[in-house]
Amino acid sequence: MQVKNISQSTKETLLRLQQNEITEHHIYKLLARKMKGENQKVLLKIASDEKRHAETWRAYTETAAKPNMLKVFFYLVLAFLFGVTFAIKIMERGEQSAEKAYQSIAKEVPEAEQIAKEEDEHEKALIDMLDEERLKYIGSMVLGLNDALVELSGALAGFTFALTESRLVGVAGLITGIAATLSMGASEYLSQRSESGELHPLKAAIYTGIAYLITVTLLVAPYFIVSNVYLALLWALFDAFLVILFFSYFVSVVKDSPFKPALLEMTCISFGVAAVSFGIGLLARRFIPVDL
Repeated sequence: MQVKNISQSTKETLLRLQQNEITEHHIYKLLARKMKGENQKVLLKIASDEKRHAETWRAYTETAAKPNMLKVFFYLVLAFLFGVTFAIKIMERGEQSAEKAYQSIAKEVPEAEQIAKEEDEHEKALIDMLDEERLKYIGSMVLGLNDALVELSGALAGFTFALTESRLVGVAGLITGIAATLSMGASEYLSQRSESGELHPLKAAIYTGIAYLITVTLLVAPYFIVSNVYLALLWALFDAFLVILFFSYFVSVVKDSPFKPALLEMTCISFGVAAVSFGIGLLARRFIPVDL
């Protein structure tokens, strides 16, 4: 391939792009091994495109760039923990700087415009074709998380002011949480079975139960760690906010939906219920004598 001379700054930009492309080639290729059928074909196609882009830049840089293995490892771990779709969409969100780089070199490198178009349109279209099982059950996970956050944060707030002993509140919250986990799982199973939809009833129940149980663990744990019941409550509410923050972000990424409205809605509902429960707990403590 015959290429014309380019400036030093453009060559440096191309070297960065080349390393990024070959790194993403390895990421997509490794992620493809975790998928089957059409999903695997989609990822292998993107991996092939990334390698072709890297080879295009190599013709200009005349350098064999090595992949960033730390970045490869990071996205493999992200995919293992939160799913392939989440990892890929996070990776693609970091492409804005690359788009600016393409624009800056377009005059010297004719291929930049076409490759930028492929990065922006073709790969996004391919990513949208991914069909990952766990994403089908986001509704079940949201159900479990929302119910746990609203119900348990409110219950813990009420227990805190009614019982005023940290470990006792923790035990009460744990019993309430485990019972509610089983109840929610059973309800989701019966709901999906009666609807006869595309979701497997047992899997939907498991996803709901796991989401609920993780939330219960995070909210109840502070009461077994610190002796000050009010400090434990603040810690539990902080954990609740972290759960809301993470899951709102997770859903916004995989569903390409707005992040802030979902975060605000879940936060207001959960902490609103907790605030009402504060008052109920105070009233119970004052007007219903209990010797503990």
